[in-house]
Amino acid sequence: MQLDSAQLTALLAVLRHGSFERAARALHVTPSAVSQRIARLEDHLGLVLIARGAPCKATPHGERLARHAEAVALAEHDTLERLGVVVADETWPVVRVAVNADSLATWFVDALSDLQSMRVDVIIDHEDHSADWLRRGEVMAAVTAESQPIGGCNQRRLGRLRYRATAAPEFVARHFADGVTAAALRTAPALSFNTLDRLQARWAAHYVAPVEPGIGHRLPSAHAFVEAALAGVGWGLNPEVLVADALADGRLSELVADTPFDVPLVWHHVRRLETILAPLTDAVTAAAARRLIASAGMHPAGDSLV
Repeated sequence: MQLDSAQLTALLAVLRHGSFERAARALHVTPSAVSQRIARLEDHLGLVLIARGAPCKATPHGERLARHAEAVALAEHDTLERLGVVVADETWPVVRVAVNADSLATWFVDALSDLQSMRVDVIIDHEDHSADWLRRGEVMAAVTAESQPIGGCNQRRLGRLRYRATAAPEFVARHFADGVTAAALRTAPALSFNTLDRLQARWAAHYVAPVEPGIGHRLPSAHAFVEAALAGVGWGLNPEVLVADALADGRLSELVADTPFDVPLVWHHVRRLETILAPLTDAVTAAAARRLIASAGMHPAGDSLV
């Protein structure tokens, strides 16, 4: 059974743009033509690939086929470039990447300035779980805290992102009047990225005691974490670069003085796409070298993560 390239292109366009009409404009065809291509592809496979709606979304079968189509598009783009064929900007391939929110807020965007002839579609997840997207085959690469090899993937160590446990001075005075103790940490509301976020607990275990911090707001945004700390509604681990000014001018305080916590980050990417993803890998590695702390001589707080 062979797959029609025009039909696969239509599938990617609908999923990328969210509607048949916008996909048609991007492909310079009519919405009817896009609809017919999708219908023929679904009939050919005997599967429903797109859940029609606003926006249109992929079904599980459509998601798997879309990932295959993206890999094929990348390979074709790479071949054309090697042949010296000029590829129009609107046909640049899209690489789906899982990135933790703190990397996206502090250094990952810097990598995009080095990237030519490729677009990136970022999926945000916590650094302890971004690798799961790669295991499920839903992305082609991921920035993660996981150093263990992932099947079918190559990896490259990037450096470490340094965090500080911070809160507003009034929050510290209210919840830690007698010091940052295990008892105080159990009751003081701690911010978290989601229910799986263990960063605050790991900092507490390393510097104070192995406790479950008090439950506070869940905020899947690096900048919202900082704003929440400034607003005095919780304490949390924030990237040092995002809170340096607030710590310097007293708007934030470190829960325990001089207690940095370093999270080592690793770039994992699909091995069979090694050559095709090389420009992205090089751009990510270069940006990490500029913005992260080098792996050698790191503070020991994050050693257990390596």
